[in-house]
Parts: sequence; structure tokens; C-alpha cells
Amino acid sequence: MQTIQLFITCMAENLLPDVLKKMVLLLERLDVRCEFPENQTCCGQPFFNSGFQTEGREMARRWMKAFAETEGYIVAPSGSCVEFVKHRYPMMFPEGSTERERAVRVAARVLEFSQFLVHILKVTDVGAAFPHRVTCHYPCHLTRGLGVRNEPLELLRAVRGLELIPFDEAETCCGFGGIFSVVYPEVSKAMLETKVKNILASGAEVVVVSEPGCLVNIRGGLVKLHSPVRAMHLIEILAEGGAE
Repeated sequence: MQTIQLFITCMAENLLPDVLKKMVLLLERLDVRCEFPENQTCCGQPFFNSGFQTEGREMARRWMKAFAETEGYIVAPSGSCVEFVKHRYPMMFPEGSTERERAVRVAARVLEFSQFLVHILKVTDVGAAFPHRVTCHYPCHLTRGLGVRNEPLELLRAVRGLELIPFDEAETCCGFGGIFSVVYPEVSKAMLETKVKNILASGAEVVVVSEPGCLVNIRGGLVKLHSPVRAMHLIEILAEGGAE
């Protein structure tokens, strides 16, 4: 049995707790032991990206302290947070420093959920069944920051009854971008409207979004239009119809 550490992320904890529960159930079904460092905090990305680099660096220190002495991979349902820890943490501290070395070690262990399933567990079929027309949005940090594009598709293609269909500009930003949507609300709104329009034109019943921030944003856009199309996290799809 493999042991991993759950990196639950702020948005998932506060807005998508059911996704986290299903993530644990899926991993346990695949014979993975899930541990949860209770003193974990925000990774510091919102502070750091807003220009508060001192505060962001302090949060990074606290996050590393929570995970540094734990065992196994650190797995999260968010490409954005994983990309920040993996690529930004080592750059925050002086080369040759103890903190830099710790950041490099911790960063090497952090994986997004679909990365962990496909590359570490070597699993694409989790026994899920979901007989619906499904399309897939490609979040910016996940796709371009981590280079994770095919992994969610491999997992979706193995779901029984699922019909995977494309939609226009699937790799275009949905307009969330964390603080981007706060600083540039009108631009963000226009980007979301285009994204939702393309999703609706695809004829899909469900759009899969493997990033909590993008998921909340796109889901809100669909609800605002009273659309029957559902926005779901990849984990929610993989949890459908599997063995309990």
C-alpha cells in the first residue's frame, strides 16, 4: 500500500468539500493510504501573486514545515497550487540556503491528482461509469504550467458510457486567474461569457474542469444562464458508478 499526503488547497476546502471526500474514496479504492497534515495552510500563492512577496514567502515556510517531514507523494486536486509549489517555491529562497534545499525536496513530491493516477499508480480505468456527453476545459496552470493535458483525457476515455466531445477554444482561459478576476473584472467577465458560449454550443451535458477556481467560475457562469449543463471536477466523474 502506498502512502500519500493530502494537499487539499484553500478553494477546494472551502467551496468543494465533496470533491475532497470523493478524492479520498477514490484513492482508498486504489489501495492508497491517505494522510492529512492538519497544520497545513494556504500555499501562499494569492499573497505572492498580489505582490506581497514577504507574506507569501512566510506562508510557503509554514506550508513546507507541515509537509517536509511527511512520507510519500503530496497530492492535490489543483494544478494551480501544485504548479506554484513545484515551480515557484525553490525560486523564493537564496540558492544554497537550507530553505532552498527544503523547497526543492518538497516540490519534487507534489503532484496533481490525474498526474498521480496516470504516472505513479499507472491507472487510467478506475471502474467509473457516466453515460453522458462530456466536454473538457483545459485550465491554464494545469495545461501550460504543469504540462498536464492528456492525463485527464486518458481517465475520461476509460469511463464507461461516457461520450467525450470537443468544444471551441477549450484551452483558452476562462477568465478566473485568481486575483486576475478581481483586478480586471470586466475582462474576466467577457472571457467567461465566451467560454460558456462555446461550452453550450458543443452540445455537451457536462463540462469537466480539473481546477477548483476555474470550476467555480465556469459553474457560476452556467448557473447565471440557468443552463442545464453541469460543471464537474474530474474527480466527481471518476467517482460515479464505481465500486463503493
